[in-house]
Amino acid sequence: MATCLFDPQHGYYTTREPFGQSGDFVTAPEISQMFGELVGVWAYSTWTAVGAPQPFTLVEIGPGRGTLMKDMLRTLKQIAPDMLQTADVALVEISPRLRDVQRQTLAPLQIPVTWYETIADLPAQTLILVGNELFDTVPIHQFVKSRQGWRERMITLDETNSFQFAAGLGQLDAALVPPAAEHAAEGAVLETAPARTAVMQEIADHIVRHGGAGLFFDYGYLTPGIGDTLQALRRHAFDDVFAAPGEADLTAHVDFAALAATARACGLAAHLTTQGSFLLEMGLLERAGQLGAARDAEGREKISETVERLAAPGQMGELFKVVAMAPEGIPVQGFGRQSDDD
Repeated sequence: MATCLFDPQHGYYTTREPFGQSGDFVTAPEISQMFGELVGVWAYSTWTAVGAPQPFTLVEIGPGRGTLMKDMLRTLKQIAPDMLQTADVALVEISPRLRDVQRQTLAPLQIPVTWYETIADLPAQTLILVGNELFDTVPIHQFVKSRQGWRERMITLDETNSFQFAAGLGQLDAALVPPAAEHAAEGAVLETAPARTAVMQEIADHIVRHGGAGLFFDYGYLTPGIGDTLQALRRHAFDDVFAAPGEADLTAHVDFAALAATARACGLAAHLTTQGSFLLEMGLLERAGQLGAARDAEGREKISETVERLAAPGQMGELFKVVAMAPEGIPVQGFGRQSDDD
């Protein structure tokens, strides 16, 4: 996954424009401005909840074309100009090509933006951080249930020099097998993601030291399970993961329970919900009504369809989940009942 996605010369994200209708997939910020606007409202409410620190860093990690940050900043200029005056706006992006795209997207706002390659490079100050479809591209490990236990799933070549999966020699320690996988049938697949844990822990450690909060959207599941979720997406359709290495997006479903557990292990409170629930609580229907008031019947129908796509149970509303982390006792908007075991 790391090689196919991030190789400097041949990697998917370093060589092509994957976003939008002309690419391979469409993200929520590209679907509607309402997504970024509501995340901007969340950023303001969270900044206020942590004491309106001055200065602080407003950052997006994995910002794609910069659309989410553009809509957040446009909203904050309207509702919270005092917040923006004290914000160090930052993007964490390793791709020079995508940085150029993000500069073009954000230039009309005339707001200073700083780019960083890693989380560790961010300033040592309060952090209000967002990430959309970040963790699904972080490489995973897979293990296959065999008679000898859980063997690591590897990639090798068959007799025609084509890629194929094979069981390796490495085994998963029995103590690390989750309860959901204890009675799995032979051939079942179990996924782990230590790299995701490392990213989450680095962000959480920064918040523990300097204050702030983090908000993440991705597709995945709220309770641990088993199954093969590795997939390739190309031209808005699923493809074989070995069909075009470096030319398709490789992703895997995100274990949100594991992300929340990592945040809690660092001493933070973690809150979980679905994207639909979050957006509706943040005012999606009200914002859609505002936008629709100035449109004709066709325009209002398009807005209604967008709301369905973002928040309906049969679409992104249930498939995509949300996790937020913040210090204990900090109210976090968008998650209903505030408790550490949401």
